[in-house]
Amino acid sequence: MMDSTEKTLSNSTSPSPTSSPAVTLMIQGTASDVGKSLLTAALCRILKQDGRRVAPFKSQNMSLNSYVTPDGKEIGRAQGMQADACGIEATTDMNPILLKPKRDMEAQVVVHGKPIGDLGAREYREQYLPQAELIVKDALFRLREKYDAVIIEGAGSPAEVNLKDRDIVNMRLAGWADAPVILVADIDRGGVFAAIVGTMEILEPEERDRVQGIIINKFRGDVSLLTPGLDWLEKRIRKPVLGVIPFLGDLALEDEDSASLDGKVNRWETSPDPQLDIVVIRLPHLSNFTDFDPLLKEPDVRVRFIRSVQEWGEPDVVILPGSKNTVQDLLYLRESGLAQKLHGHIESGGRVTGICAGYQMMGRRLLDPDLVESNVPELAGLGIFPMETVFTKDKRTERINGRAVAGFKDNGMAVEGYEIHMGSTTFLQPVTHPFHIRLDRLPEEPESYHGDGAITPEGMVWGTYIHGILHNDDFRHRWLNEVRCGKGVPLSEQAISFNGLREQSFDRLADHVRQHVDMERVYRIMDGWGFVNSEKAGMKDE
Repeated sequence: MMDSTEKTLSNSTSPSPTSSPAVTLMIQGTASDVGKSLLTAALCRILKQDGRRVAPFKSQNMSLNSYVTPDGKEIGRAQGMQADACGIEATTDMNPILLKPKRDMEAQVVVHGKPIGDLGAREYREQYLPQAELIVKDALFRLREKYDAVIIEGAGSPAEVNLKDRDIVNMRLAGWADAPVILVADIDRGGVFAAIVGTMEILEPEERDRVQGIIINKFRGDVSLLTPGLDWLEKRIRKPVLGVIPFLGDLALEDEDSASLDGKVNRWETSPDPQLDIVVIRLPHLSNFTDFDPLLKEPDVRVRFIRSVQEWGEPDVVILPGSKNTVQDLLYLRESGLAQKLHGHIESGGRVTGICAGYQMMGRRLLDPDLVESNVPELAGLGIFPMETVFTKDKRTERINGRAVAGFKDNGMAVEGYEIHMGSTTFLQPVTHPFHIRLDRLPEEPESYHGDGAITPEGMVWGTYIHGILHNDDFRHRWLNEVRCGKGVPLSEQAISFNGLREQSFDRLADHVRQHVDMERVYRIMDGWGFVNSEKAGMKDE
C-alpha cells in the first residue's frame, strides 16, 4: 500500500502485516451536518455487537470540539465518541489531522495529536496537503492491520469540485482505503433528491461506481409517502436506497462541531419543568461545548446559549465556556456589553463558572508576548481572580484524574476530565480558598498548588481548566444541588449516570439503524467489495 518514504513521515512505525488488511466502508455525505458522525458511530456499535473488531477513521477533521486520548494527544471529539462506540481506546491514528479554526481563513493544524502551527487556508492547501496525504495513508495502514473492519467518515461533500484535486477526505481517500462508499443525505433540510442527484452527477464515473448505496437521514413523517420518490431516485442514479432513517433525538452523544449546535440548543431550551436557568455565553470562537451535554439530562435544568445582553434574562448560573481565541472572545464580551452584565450578576450574588478559556478570562490580565493567541500582546481580564495567564507556543493536552477540592467541607470529590489549552496561569497573591484538582499521579502535590482553578470564598464563582468536569456525576449533582438550595427549589435525590445514559444511547442508536437500514446488504457491500471491484474502481494509490 505504501512505500518506505511514506512511512517515515508518520509519528510511529507501522506493524508488520500478519493477516489480510481490515475491510473498510466509507460514509460520505451530500453536505456537512447530514449525520455522518452519528451514522458512523451506529455502524461501529453494530459491528462491535456482531463480534467484529472495528475502529473509526476520519483523515482530517475541522472542529473545535476536541478529545484527549489516553496518551495525552488531541483528536476530534467525534472520533473519540466513535471509538467509545467500538469499545476501544482512541488513538491519533483514528484522526491524524485536526484543524481548529482560530481566525478567519486560519486554523491551528494538529498532527497526530500535537499542534505544528497556524496555517492559512491557501498555505495549508498548497504547501501542506502533499505531506498530509502521506500521514493519512500511514495512519490508515496501521488501523487496517490492527482491526477487522474500519468505518471511515468523510468530510463535507465529495462534490466540491474546487477541492477534489488534492482531496484527502472523500473519494481519493476511499481509493487509498479500498472502500466502497455509502452516500448519506439529510431530508430534514429539504431538497434531498436534488442533493443526491446533483452529487452523483458531479462525481467522476469511477467515483460513481464506488458509491454502492444511498441512506436518507433525519426523516419525519410517513415513509410510504416517500416511496414514489425513492423509486424514481433508484432508477435515476441506478443505486439502491439502503434505508430511510427517521429522526432520532435525545441522544447523550457528542456533536462534532458548531454546525449542529443550533439544533441542540433548541432541544435544551424545552425542558418540561425547568427549575434552574443556566446561561452559556456563546462566544464567537466557542469550543468544546460538549462540556455541557450532561446538563441536557437534568430534568429540571434549562440551558440557554446567548450572544447578547437582550437574551440575558434572570439566570441562576452563567457559564463562560472554552474558546479557541481567548483574547478576541474577551474583547467580544466587552464590546457586546456581556462583560458588564456578568459583573453585575456577580455583584448581586449570582453564580458564575468559567471553564478553560472562560477561566483564563476571569483573571486580571492576559499576556501574549509571542502573539500566540492574537495580535494583542496584553489585555486586561475580567478581574474576578488575582491571577494572570501567559500564552506560550506549548500546548497542554492531558487526561486528568484526581480529587476536586472546591468549597466542599470534606476531602473533595473524585473527578476526571482533560486539559487542552495554550497558556499557563499563576496567582499574583495568596488565595485563601483555592479550587484545584489534587492529581492522583502527584500524591505529594503541595496544598498551595492552584493553577488549574480558583473559587471565591463563598463558593458562588469558580473556574477551572478541566474540561469534562460536569461529566462527573457526583460533582455535578452536588454543585447543582447547591444551586437548587440557594434558589429554594427541591433538591435532586440521586445523581444521574451520564455515562450509563451514553452507553444506552449507543445501543439505542444501533437498534434504530438496524431497524431502518438493510444491514445484510451493507455487510455484503463491505465484505464483498475488495476482490470484485479492485480493478474496476481504481484501488491502487495515485
